[in-house]
Amino acid sequence: MASIALPRLKAPQIDLRGVFTSPAVGLGAASALFAGCVFALANLLGPVGGAATEVRVPLEAGHAPAGWREALKPAHGQPHTYRDVVSLSERPLAPGAAAPATPSPPAPVYAGPGLAVSPIAGFYAPGPGGPLPIIAQDGRTPAQAYARPFTANGRPKVALVIGGLGLNARATRQAIETLRPEITLSFVVYAAGLQGWIDMARAHGHEVLLETPMEPVDYPDNDPGPYTLMAAGQPPETVKKLEWILSRATGYFGLTNYLGSRFLATDAAYNAFASSVKGRGLAFIDDGSAARRGGGMARATAERVIDDKLSGPAIDQQLSALESGALQRGQALGSGFAYPVTLEKVASWANAVEQRGYLLAPASALTAKR
Repeated sequence: MASIALPRLKAPQIDLRGVFTSPAVGLGAASALFAGCVFALANLLGPVGGAATEVRVPLEAGHAPAGWREALKPAHGQPHTYRDVVSLSERPLAPGAAAPATPSPPAPVYAGPGLAVSPIAGFYAPGPGGPLPIIAQDGRTPAQAYARPFTANGRPKVALVIGGLGLNARATRQAIETLRPEITLSFVVYAAGLQGWIDMARAHGHEVLLETPMEPVDYPDNDPGPYTLMAAGQPPETVKKLEWILSRATGYFGLTNYLGSRFLATDAAYNAFASSVKGRGLAFIDDGSAARRGGGMARATAERVIDDKLSGPAIDQQLSALESGALQRGQALGSGFAYPVTLEKVASWANAVEQRGYLLAPASALTAKR
């Protein structure tokens, strides 16, 4: 409760009637009157070098004494009153997460502007479980609206998608804050606080993909979770599960597969998926499992997984092979997982690749409709 402290006034008991009724007001009476005024003033200002007695007066409406604001006013200008403002995130990184020890987040490595805050008006509509992406009335797609802006310069383009983000907070922060903003990040759809992670990634300049769980050949031994798109699923079932996945967050320009070797090889299943993705104006980037698949949407396929062998030298070799592919074909896309060694190697590689004559590009820049 806001309040101000006013000194307690101890007024002297002085009978002033004699001043006005006695015909012989002398010097002594005048002196007594002056001393009384000095005493009152001393009580008002408080004792010199001592602690003044205080009265706490609430300043809420209806309780503030008349003229309190004017009493605070300096000789020139407005009263020195202040209001504390606390900004609370509308999208915490995890439900019930404790406030950080320091109010300021770590300074990002990337000093440039972030991407637009999502959702962007005109590119979403309410769905049964949350907002769903839609194509805008002017024909622009979420794939275009949420992709990182890119300008080619004639150099061979190299791009990377780093996935598996959102489950491990440390690895996710490391990827967001230490990788070049041109690196595309993909997030696990089951991650707690998914929207907060996506917002953070976009604020650092990264475009984002959602990982879509799909049935692998060794299902159910290898189970991608309750919303796995099944190869034998009927189209309405596939669409319903996909809508749950899409409503988990906003701000992604497309989807990528999580597993899915059986699902992606099944025509009816893939066609139902592709039709829904195309209808919502999203892109689809696969890890190499669907290289021959089209669907009439923005598509790209990673030509190599850079951390199949989890060692520093092996990852370096794959990144060099990615550069060779870009040199031969004009562009190359790779994918990897947010392992500590992968993040370390990719951060170092991305900071130096353009010095060798390549152009680091977001994955969306390598998509084409097919």
